[in-house]
Amino acid sequence: MTMSLRATLLLAVLAALVASGVAPYDRGVWWAEVMPVLIAAPILIATGRRFPLTPLTCGLIAFFALILILGGAYTYARVPIGFVVQDWFELARNPYDRFGHFFQGVTPAILGRELLLRTSPLRPGKWLFALLSLSCLGISALYELVEWASAVLWGGGAVEFLGTQGDPWDAQADMLMALLGAMLAQVMLGRTHDRQLAKLGA
Repeated sequence: MTMSLRATLLLAVLAALVASGVAPYDRGVWWAEVMPVLIAAPILIATGRRFPLTPLTCGLIAFFALILILGGAYTYARVPIGFVVQDWFELARNPYDRFGHFFQGVTPAILGRELLLRTSPLRPGKWLFALLSLSCLGISALYELVEWASAVLWGGGAVEFLGTQGDPWDAQADMLMALLGAMLAQVMLGRTHDRQLAKLGA
């Protein structure tokens, strides 16, 4: 990936971050939702020249960042595009958070795949697939624990952050979506990723 394309993705994410922070629905929720972006962006900027990532990985990271930023601006239960999808498929709830948790599996799976293939003896195959799938499920479970802790600490104030929308199985469904995202990402994007890794290595 050229430096200009990486810069374009970064500028797009930063512009969205600034715009979302002007007047979010709930300032506390905004901080909670965009915190991963605020942590990841400086790390990626600092390591970009020494350890450039493939275009696929950079694109997925930017896309996932935009998902988080949009969710932070409106809260996940109120994202407008989610209501559109809800009406199309006559769903009982706004599904935007399910979409977000799906990419909570997709993006870490490809990022983790890249890091492991470039820095460890692991090669593409069943062990890499299993390790990444279980790792992404673990990340999702950890996030659900964070949500649980926020519910304990914030009490009623955590409702917007949790975005359960009355679903008693929300945590389990979120983890399932992340696991499916991780597995499908590896199956559907693995070959493309391998080609980009080979090109990057060359």
